[in-house]
Amino acid sequence: MTENKITNRNAGDLDSSTMHINMGPSHPAMHGVVNIQVDIDGENVVDSKLEIGYLHRGFEKSAEYKTYKQVIPYTDRLNYVSPLLNNFGYTLAVEKMLGIDVPRRTKFIRVIMGELSRLTDHLTCNAAVMMENGGFTPFLYYMKAREYLYALIEKVTGARLTVNYSRIGGLRNDLPEGFKEETLKIFTDVEEIIADVDKMVTRNRIFMDRWKDTGILSREDAIAWNITGPVGRASGFDYDVRRDHPYFVYDELEFEVPIGKHGDTYDRYLVRDEEMHQSISIVRQALELIPKGPISVDDPRITMPSKTKVYNSIEGMMTNFKLVIEGVKVPAGEIYSFTEAGNGELGYYIVSDGTGKPYRVRLKPPCFYNTQALSSMIKGNTIADIIPIFGSINMIAGELDR
Repeated sequence: MTENKITNRNAGDLDSSTMHINMGPSHPAMHGVVNIQVDIDGENVVDSKLEIGYLHRGFEKSAEYKTYKQVIPYTDRLNYVSPLLNNFGYTLAVEKMLGIDVPRRTKFIRVIMGELSRLTDHLTCNAAVMMENGGFTPFLYYMKAREYLYALIEKVTGARLTVNYSRIGGLRNDLPEGFKEETLKIFTDVEEIIADVDKMVTRNRIFMDRWKDTGILSREDAIAWNITGPVGRASGFDYDVRRDHPYFVYDELEFEVPIGKHGDTYDRYLVRDEEMHQSISIVRQALELIPKGPISVDDPRITMPSKTKVYNSIEGMMTNFKLVIEGVKVPAGEIYSFTEAGNGELGYYIVSDGTGKPYRVRLKPPCFYNTQALSSMIKGNTIADIIPIFGSINMIAGELDR
């Protein structure tokens, strides 16, 4: 018989070249359609490259063929986890071009509904990051809290996600009767859920080991990448549009802006967690201070007439017809308007040629800047670390690819 011999290979004989692998675009951990081309040495990430554009919707180009009002539903589908913040940011930009100031009650309602939307955004992001590290129980807890808030938003807007609630010069409808009492009751339940999850996760050794010192983004790099919002603040970049460039009635409300120190995945979780408490506090203050009054400007060139006027007067019918067909005539010019969305500074650059349709709309989506820094954040970490790091930047493909 021939003896089988096994040759022992020295470490120097092993192939030490890096391996090139693809994560996504069809991958359960990608939070949407994006492709990460990763070069790995064993389990360690040596380098990576991102490919976006798989969900490109042509928002900016489509806006050129719609009236200013018809663009509003498209903004729902940018960051679809917090659509109200997109609505309000866009209509605010158009109102600045028109030179109008919406009623005081409208400003309060926009703050209230916007912060409810911010809550659903942060709940979704932190829930996903926890689940991807095996925390299915806290994920379900946060989804329960989000359902409470979605039910509240649906009572006001008629929809959970594609709300189409804001209007140029106002809002589609007022808050329903009993909204304040129901909101305060829901907040009690939501705060209890957040507290329960805090006990399960924040000092849990498994989550701390997986999140601490992974995906570090320094303050200098955050500024260089133009990263704002929770990701930038977790890196020590003390900037919040609501405080530094107040709009609506944020300058009349008291709230803190949480800032991290290390810029890692753990700090991004903590910042969003504290921002949820601040959003609840903002809504409670706004509900106490909100005045009575109209919810839209009284200008037939901007605001749609009531159905009673449309059906019973020729002036109302003609006004309705012209606004629907021709749109609101915005003076020629250009503007850049920005607000604090769920992921940071959301900017709309609009150019008007004086007609009822925007000549040009350009969006500055915070997701884009968060995502472009991902390669530098995952470098030096392991493949397993990519999942929570990627989840913690909260990439929303609809906003990223526009």
